[in-house]
Amino acid sequence: MLPHLNFAESNFDFLGKRRVTLVISVVLILLSVLMLATRGINFGIDFTGGTLVEVGYPEAVELDPIRETINEGGFQGAQVQTFGTARDVLIRLPPREDEPDEAALSNQVMQLLEAGGPEGAELRRVEFVGPSVGEELREQGGLAMIYALAGILIYVAVRFEWRFAAGSVLALVHDVVITLGIFSALQLEFDLGVLAAVLAVIGYSLNDTIVVYDRIRENFRVLRKQGTEFVMNNAVNKTLARTIVTSMTTLLVLFALFFLGGAALQNFSVALIIGVIVGTYSSIFIAATAALMLGVDRQVLLPVKKEGADEEDATP
Repeated sequence: MLPHLNFAESNFDFLGKRRVTLVISVVLILLSVLMLATRGINFGIDFTGGTLVEVGYPEAVELDPIRETINEGGFQGAQVQTFGTARDVLIRLPPREDEPDEAALSNQVMQLLEAGGPEGAELRRVEFVGPSVGEELREQGGLAMIYALAGILIYVAVRFEWRFAAGSVLALVHDVVITLGIFSALQLEFDLGVLAAVLAVIGYSLNDTIVVYDRIRENFRVLRKQGTEFVMNNAVNKTLARTIVTSMTTLLVLFALFFLGGAALQNFSVALIIGVIVGTYSSIFIAATAALMLGVDRQVLLPVKKEGADEEDATP
């Protein structure tokens, strides 16, 4: 039988380990920023512009002969890689000032491959994105993440308290920066699908963080004689089962997408897998810690009690 994991009565001292987890998070963020500064993001054709040509072969092929054929044919800087299987090849051509239309360009590429590359090349698809369109998409994608974080800051400030809002945004920035840093370190292609995944990670992580913050606020009403750290730690423990079960079921779907969804969904699913794992970590270790460091306590969340009101501790 599978072991039964019961987190309903857990009493882990998460906030007691906050110095260790903060050091881990700071190191991960610094490494991510270093990767982004030195290696950058491997933007896909959606953001850089250019032409993508997908070619299929009846058997597995070597990439070096194809790469040499394309470069010798006048397409300097072309990227050649497999797409899903060793029989499917993606050729990314950088934008050129005298860019012909898609049909003419694909014909040139196919003529080169038929003349000097492996036999049996079959054109599958051609995609073209102009340089100006790619630059605009890159700018709009960055603005989309900024607007999402700003909207979250306003919503949580109104719904809870500004310290909670700042804490939730810190946790979200933590998740996004680490996810982008891993993509930079691995040089995984960042396209519109991955951007959508990053925005989805923001929503997913925020949902978990809001659950924790709501429980913290409720605990301050119930645990009236307990200290701030105890109240927050209890809130994280009480939401732990929900956080872990939600993450595990989400990851099951994402791993199914990664292994069965084909090459087109791999980077999308990788971004979500990384984001869910990092988001779960931040919901457990970072969200409450950020709120504590920003000064959230009973006086901040609860109105001043009227004279003569019941001050007895309520049993949780």
